[in-house]
Amino acid sequence: MKASTGGERVMLDAFLDFHRFVLLRKLQGISDADAARRLVPSATTLAGLVKHLTMVERNWFRCLLAPGPEDVYLTSEQDAADSFALTEDDSVERLSAAYAAECARSREIAGRFELDHVVPHPQLGEVSLRWVLVHLIEETARHVGHADILRELTDGSTGAI
Repeated sequence: MKASTGGERVMLDAFLDFHRFVLLRKLQGISDADAARRLVPSATTLAGLVKHLTMVERNWFRCLLAPGPEDVYLTSEQDAADSFALTEDDSVERLSAAYAAECARSREIAGRFELDHVVPHPQLGEVSLRWVLVHLIEETARHVGHADILRELTDGSTGAI
């Protein structure tokens, strides 16, 4: 079924997957040093965006929808800020692979539930899978916009794909 004519679930999944794909595309052909380079006053970097969105995927899908015994849902501003911090092991290759793996895990988890499935949320009371998917589309798209700008500042590359 095509996303442009499919049902709600098909559209939500397709939009989220598109933004996930574009984020990974923004890292293709860029060096580890350029991915970690700060180009704006904040600590936001291309590599940091991917690391942050990996945490976001894990937080919303694994930790909230299907938590294991060691999964803790992160809620603080400090947790969010820390998720951008890079280590010497954070190469483009490793970060891309970790993000792709977490996205695959997110798809698998989301696939277990109907859009109306509701779970408790520590700050919002309750959220449905539908709400989580819309939120992840918004969050991922916003950060992909940041990645667009950072990639253009790095080497002039532009475009969604």
